[in-house]
Amino acid sequence: MGLFFGGVATFAQLYATQAVLPAIADDTGGGPASSALTVSASTLGLAIAVIPWSLMADRVGRVPVMTAGLIAATLLGACTPFAHDIVVLLGLRLAEGAALGAIPAVALAYLSEEIAPRHVAAAAGSYIAGTTVGGLSGRIVAGWVGELAGWRWGVASVVLLCGVAAAVFVTLAPSARGFVPRRARTERGPSVRRRIMTNLRSGVQLALYAQGFLLMGAFVAVYNYLGFHLEGAPFFLTTTVVTLLFLAYLAGTASSPRAGMLAVRHGRLPVLVGSIGVMAGGVVLMFVPLLPVVVVGLLAFTAGFFGAHAVASGWTPVAAASDARAQASSLYYLGYYAGSSVFGWLLGWVFAGAGWGVFLAAVLMMCALSLTVAMLTLRAASASGR
Repeated sequence: MGLFFGGVATFAQLYATQAVLPAIADDTGGGPASSALTVSASTLGLAIAVIPWSLMADRVGRVPVMTAGLIAATLLGACTPFAHDIVVLLGLRLAEGAALGAIPAVALAYLSEEIAPRHVAAAAGSYIAGTTVGGLSGRIVAGWVGELAGWRWGVASVVLLCGVAAAVFVTLAPSARGFVPRRARTERGPSVRRRIMTNLRSGVQLALYAQGFLLMGAFVAVYNYLGFHLEGAPFFLTTTVVTLLFLAYLAGTASSPRAGMLAVRHGRLPVLVGSIGVMAGGVVLMFVPLLPVVVVGLLAFTAGFFGAHAVASGWTPVAAASDARAQASSLYYLGYYAGSSVFGWLLGWVFAGAGWGVFLAAVLMMCALSLTVAMLTLRAASASGR
């Protein structure tokens, strides 16, 4: 339960600006891709920081590292509303994302050490559910408060929410029992470089990292630019109404633990493939210029993404060597947030230059590539139970 609140505190802050991107664009005079850099900066900071956080966690422990990261991120987030220069704002968002990297860098390795391998997927699903609640609450709060009082107050309200969630995490997170600090081991283990390279030489690990890179990139891009699409023709929705669409995150809250349980029963690969298929089906529905159809497509897209993410992220440490699990999870999240940073910004130029239809076609191609990689590479690992 502690990690659930850690996920809330992390992901509410990470995407606090996403619901107010049109307001930031108006305030700064930039376009959709420029304002989306406030999201990409935080996810880039997280991507850069996950490996250093994992190395620190190997020495001082999983829970202390996660606690330190959350406290630092909350303090940095509290400074964000006072940034009146876009460069300062992006710098703060970058640093905040780097601090937030402590949770995803360590959480899954922590679970894999404390829980039997058979049940890691289900436990990871519960953690992912916390990330969906955080992502949803941060966007909803920022969007509603932002429309009434401006985007700065919207972001500030999210920081307050995250401070409460971080305090609950610190109170509830149990101390690790299956972890031994690397400096205290009697035998010298492999070097950090060797642990990283062991994962990077594994076809299974690379395929799992590709899932995070492609699917997260597609997911963040859709949520970045959906508001711009729906505030224009033929919908002309207000910010308050657009913000309500972030309630689609509840589909991910439901699908992530369900996907974990299905993976335990039926195997990880079938659930991963099925989740990507649901995600792609949602993209197809969003081509239709009717709001009810777009909403249904967004629900399917969100449920499919979080189902796939729950399976892939939980699979990563289980498939890794026992002394390289933290690095395996960190590399997964490096790819995951690199995809968010790259495609969350790059597809903005596609949207601005070619329109919603071409943008969705690019997202659909990313889903298809992810599915192909999974089918070609992960069969043997799935059959062996790794």
